[in-house]
Amino acid sequence: MRILRRALYLIVLLALSAGAVLLYYVAKPNLPPFAKPSQVHYLDQWDEQARQTYYYTPQGTQVKGLRYDWFTALELPFSTDKFAAPDYLARFGFLTDPQQHASARNPGNLPVGFARHQDVESGAQFLDITCAACHTGELRYRGQAIRIDGGAALHSLASTVPTLKGGSFGQALGMSMAFTYYNPIKFKRFAKTVLGDNYEQGKQQLRADFKDVLDRLLGTAMNDWHRGLYPTEEGFGRTDAFGRIANSVFGDAIDASNYRVANAPVSYPQVWDIWKFDWVQWNGSAMQPMARNIGEALGVGATLHLFDENGGPLAEAERYPSSVRLRDLHTLEETLKQLKPPTWPEAVLGKVDLELASQGRALFSENCAYCHAPDPKPRDERLAAARDPEWRMRIVPTRIIGTDPTTADNIADHRFDIRKLGWNKDELGKLDVKLFGTSLDEVDFASISSAKGLAYVTAYVEDRAYRDAGIQPRERWRMDGYGLAIGVQEKRGYKARPLHGIWATPPFLHNGSVPNLFQLLSPVSERDKQFWVGNFEYDPKRAGFLTEPFAGGFLFDTAVTGNGNRGHEFRDGCRVDGVIGRALAPEERWALIEYLKVMGDAPLERQLQPVEAKAWTPGPNCQL
Repeated sequence: MRILRRALYLIVLLALSAGAVLLYYVAKPNLPPFAKPSQVHYLDQWDEQARQTYYYTPQGTQVKGLRYDWFTALELPFSTDKFAAPDYLARFGFLTDPQQHASARNPGNLPVGFARHQDVESGAQFLDITCAACHTGELRYRGQAIRIDGGAALHSLASTVPTLKGGSFGQALGMSMAFTYYNPIKFKRFAKTVLGDNYEQGKQQLRADFKDVLDRLLGTAMNDWHRGLYPTEEGFGRTDAFGRIANSVFGDAIDASNYRVANAPVSYPQVWDIWKFDWVQWNGSAMQPMARNIGEALGVGATLHLFDENGGPLAEAERYPSSVRLRDLHTLEETLKQLKPPTWPEAVLGKVDLELASQGRALFSENCAYCHAPDPKPRDERLAAARDPEWRMRIVPTRIIGTDPTTADNIADHRFDIRKLGWNKDELGKLDVKLFGTSLDEVDFASISSAKGLAYVTAYVEDRAYRDAGIQPRERWRMDGYGLAIGVQEKRGYKARPLHGIWATPPFLHNGSVPNLFQLLSPVSERDKQFWVGNFEYDPKRAGFLTEPFAGGFLFDTAVTGNGNRGHEFRDGCRVDGVIGRALAPEERWALIEYLKVMGDAPLERQLQPVEAKAWTPGPNCQL
């Protein structure tokens, strides 16, 4: 009996030791080191007031109900250092400046895109993650940083599924909260910081409120993990935006049977000139600016109430209260109209080879302009007659462009049962939603697509928010964006956008599967099948981030579902299977890169020499 008891003790001890080791690695994420740049260079994209408005205007989002002062008071699991310290958050890829300090807009001295808003009913100040967090980029070169406002973020924000190698902001936040809640010494320090003189009266309520938020964070992580919802790791600079929004709205809020595997992460697209686009999103599925911004806010954590207190459907007139802030969203949209594409900073990254760029301009005309040159619509062909210019976005089918189709296919194929919402088509017909390529008659509430379902949910959210804010139709016309309806189209393809400032937005393709412009202009056989992501160090020659192994990095594997790097290929032979142009000699690829560095930079473009361009051709016809 004594031997058996000792054996049981040993098994328990081993189990506890193994659990402690696992907990240690989950709670102490493997992050890249952060070296402060000697200087952050801000390009002449807009003025400082516009920049600060963009960085810190709230949208109405929440991190599971996390209060702003809680976030700034939170400690790391194994020390008294603050979780929200700028140098620590910078290790996740969030953007800070060595010269930044607390301000009225940013009282917690937090990174770009970490704002706060006050709840109207409770008065609580919530942590608000804004569009700037994901649509601001940075390049680093020889100890200096170049801020790319409106560019692609390179942070590890989205992942909710805990892993031993860590690296996710959500995982680290959950662990810091758990260690604070379950360690009475930590919680006492935390509560005294948050409550101050009200510590004795408020500590029990604070503990209960804190536990509610912690439970939501851990509950989401457990749900996503045990259902296997996100099998393709997102790593740095990506999220499966459509998949996460759909799982949140249709799965979390409506019915668990609506959860779908989201295995198609995409990079954060640059947002300069976006107001000129006729269609937005990678697959060109959305049209109205306000609806696009509401959808983004919902995806980042704005609250949404789809049912009454008894779980029943809301009456038509009561749909759907949320925390989205329409006036702030409109302010952000109008501010972004001031944003110019970044221009190549020769003082930091080196001089452009203008002779080579002159050749590149001719090559661009021959090989790229057919899809990527801005195509302004005449007034009578615009979706919004008052928008000038309005650029036509060419949506290239996946069968032609050949890039990884998982994102487009998921959006087109995933279906959801929303009958619990109690909708009928007569009610939907009153909403300002315009379906392209189909009609409301064809909508099936037992099997609706994500794009259509989200469009109608957004329409109700928008209507309710306008009513609650007392915004009248004339002002609404302006705030919606030129009076546009909430347009929806579903195409198995990706948008070919203009390439001004493209040099500043690596990695490339919609899923970030190609590390630099040189490889993007190369045959697929010459592209890296694996490379490391998360290093901000820039390669000015190839126009991309450095991809060698580094501590805390994420290994991008193009063999994983959703990560394919094929397509958009320049290779001799038939124009099939993603081959879109002839093979480009290495010196031609270098020339194109030099031109892409100066595109849109009028002073540099004026210095280019004329080089005759050949006419674009569709290539050999190999159809049998």
